[in-house]
Amino acid sequence: MRAEPSCPRCGSALHAPGLWSSAWQCDTHGAVHPLQPVVQPNADLLHHAATTAAVPLWLPWPLPRDWLVTGLAHAGDERTGARATAVACTGPAPLGGACDLVIVAEEPGVGLGAHYAGLDGLDGGPVPDDRPPDAKVHAAGHPTAVWALPGAKDRAVYVGEALGCWLWAVLWPESSGFLLIDEFVLTDLRGGVHGADVPFGALSPRLAA
Repeated sequence: MRAEPSCPRCGSALHAPGLWSSAWQCDTHGAVHPLQPVVQPNADLLHHAATTAAVPLWLPWPLPRDWLVTGLAHAGDERTGARATAVACTGPAPLGGACDLVIVAEEPGVGLGAHYAGLDGLDGGPVPDDRPPDAKVHAAGHPTAVWALPGAKDRAVYVGEALGCWLWAVLWPESSGFLLIDEFVLTDLRGGVHGADVPFGALSPRLAA
């Protein structure tokens, strides 16, 4: 687990704001929104993250059967608020075995989704207009197209746009992408999950990668 904020693009240690700059600085990527230490979530932390986020905080809800929420991360600080959020979940994979899922919402240019996807660059690139989407999820009540991105090793990566932000779904192993074929519903926790008893599990190592 990281003890200090790090770069959301490469994971490197950052230089804190100081006399000459009010931004966190990465030696490689310059001014960035700092990735705060990953935490094992509970109801209070999830509620706090939802009330302070400037971007959606997506939770698959209802969770697939026997799934648990296993991690929470965000990029930003007290001055900016969360400009990227990540929620990890773990449960049975569609084809057997275990599956890890990280859902990221972020403003353009943060780079957190690409970091978890194991891809170079900042964002998912332009939304393809030459091929149909590879899957559709329901995000905040709206059908949302997502496209599979090539180039990631040992994982499936899907990206789209929802509520004006990038939406990433990163799944391990790669075959777990079948999870998105069925009705897959994402709820923005900034609106609350009223009356829900969210199940939590041990901290996922995927967010600390």
